[in-house]
This record gives sequence, structure tokens and C-alpha cells, in this order.
Amino acid sequence: QVQLVESGGGLVQAGGSLRLSCTASGNGFRLNAMGWYRQAPGKQRDLVASITRGDNTNYAYSVKGRFTISRDNAKNTVYLQMSSLKSEDTAVYYCNAEGQSMGSIMWVPFRSWGQGTQVTVSS
Repeated sequence: QVQLVESGGGLVQAGGSLRLSCTASGNGFRLNAMGWYRQAPGKQRDLVASITRGDNTNYAYSVKGRFTISRDNAKNTVYLQMSSLKSEDTAVYYCNAEGQSMGSIMWVPFRSWGQGTQVTVSS
């Protein structure tokens, strides 16, 4: 089973920056796409940004030009650098990873979620 642990959330003033990190751990796995989602109170969980193993990225329109997603494959870690933060960026941010894990005799696809980290932007 692949576990994701996030860090880096917190309280920041509007216009400020935060960097989120998420590290995958477990036995016998390989990661493909990784990404960040967010969920504000009373709203659905939406994609913020994603990145493939080959560093192809995709961003939600609302964060383009302000957020940057990156990854370190050697560390099984994905980052989200958030700048020019706005009050509407306030949400719980969840890390997501897809890949394959080693079963008893073959690779098995998986999709894992982190526990979430709170980001609060004060205006």
C-alpha cells in the first residue's frame, strides 16, 4: 500500500506564498501522475495541478501563473509552490498519486490520497 504524507500548509496573508510537499512511501511501487486537489467548505474537491512522470503539467485556470507544480522522482515527492495567494485559495489541499504497486505476482494499479493539509489565506 502506498501512503502519501503532506506538509507545508498554514496561514498566510493575501499576496503571500506557501510551498506544499507530498512524499509517497511504501514497498514496491512506481509512480506515474501526481497532483494536488483542493476542497473548500461546502464545495467539491477540484484539481489544482497535476504532473506526469515526464514533467508534463496541467493547471486549473484559476491558479495558472501563480502556482507551480514540480516533482523529484528520486525522492517520490511532489511540490506545489503557491504565490500571490488569494482568499479564494483557502481550502484543504490533498495530494494524489497514481501508479503501480507490486502485488504477489504482478504490478497492480493504485490511486492514493494524502490526509490533506489546510491552507488559509487571510485578506
